Amino acid sequence: MTVYVPGITETDQKKQNLSLQQLGAGRSNAVGAVTLTANAATTTVTDMNCAAASAILLMPTTANASAEHGAGTVYIATATILNGSFVITHANNAQTDRIFRYAIHG
Repeated sequence: MTVYVPGITETDQKKQNLSLQQLGAGRSNAVGAVTLTANAATTTVTDMNCAAASAILLMPTTANASAEHGAGTVYIATATILNGSFVITHANNAQTDRIFRYAIHG
């Protein structure tokens, strides 16, 4: 779930409290989904929440994504985590349903 983000000039205390409560409950706007690129060895993900020092967590959501994860052929090299994007390295095959959810921390 996403977090309500009040504007920088927000003065309504209820809206500010709502945002803090949602953050405390574990909600985040730094999540997404990605399908690995077929017939390629890398997939670039663009996300404005990503920073060079971020940690990226992947969760497979399909059988082929789970098999890729279990085989140890999917990873994100630290050098590919940049401000605004990261690169997933994976097996080069024709599968079009290797879908992952991701969470960005930091």
